[in-house]
Amino acid sequence: MAVVSFVDETTSGQRSDAWGLEVFEETLSVRELIRRRIFQEVAEHHARRPERFTGLVQPTATERAVNGERAPRRIDPEAQFARAVEAFSRNGFLVLVDDRQVTDLDAQVDLRSGTEVVFLKLVPLVGG
Repeated sequence: MAVVSFVDETTSGQRSDAWGLEVFEETLSVRELIRRRIFQEVAEHHARRPERFTGLVQPTATERAVNGERAPRRIDPEAQFARAVEAFSRNGFLVLVDDRQVTDLDAQVDLRSGTEVVFLKLVPLVGG
């Protein structure tokens, strides 16, 4: 088992605090890493119920219009995952695994304790 660190960065140099996720496999695809990240952050959001959702992809404009700037009561992790995959495919963000850019969602990456996965956001990731 390894604890993989996830970090969000922006092109302006902002960097979020790293948070860890336990991974039992030695290799995973980038797609699966994104899926696990999304499902974990949605589960934590539902458990804590903060005012705002601070995940990789933000709620859609429709969700924000209905709920104001607050996060919707329930966020669908499958929909968030689909939005994240779409954002990746249109270069909304880059994924770097231990400082190496991975451009293919199906590329397998080696994981060990201390592996850092950086999501470099190139544009604001609002769903839709």
